Amino acid sequence: MANVTYYVAMPFLQDDTGMPVAGAAEECQHSSAALRRAEAMSRAVGSIGAVAFCRSGDPMVGEFSDARVLQKFGQVPDDLVSCF
Repeated sequence: MANVTYYVAMPFLQDDTGMPVAGAAEECQHSSAALRRAEAMSRAVGSIGAVAFCRSGDPMVGEFSDARVLQKFGQVPDDLVSCF
């Protein structure tokens, strides 16, 4: 199977200690949809920010490239590696 690119929007919330935590990620059809969804997520009640990113790979083999951040909105952790 050929490589597939997934576009994702993911919100960030604060836990009880005030630390940012990743919310539920949502797959989007294309990059502009992920950007629009992430921006909307960043403005939702309880959200401190959101990120739009993409990942490419072969789902049949389970091999994917590192995620590529398309854009951050609001307060998003600098170290996103642990979130993907």
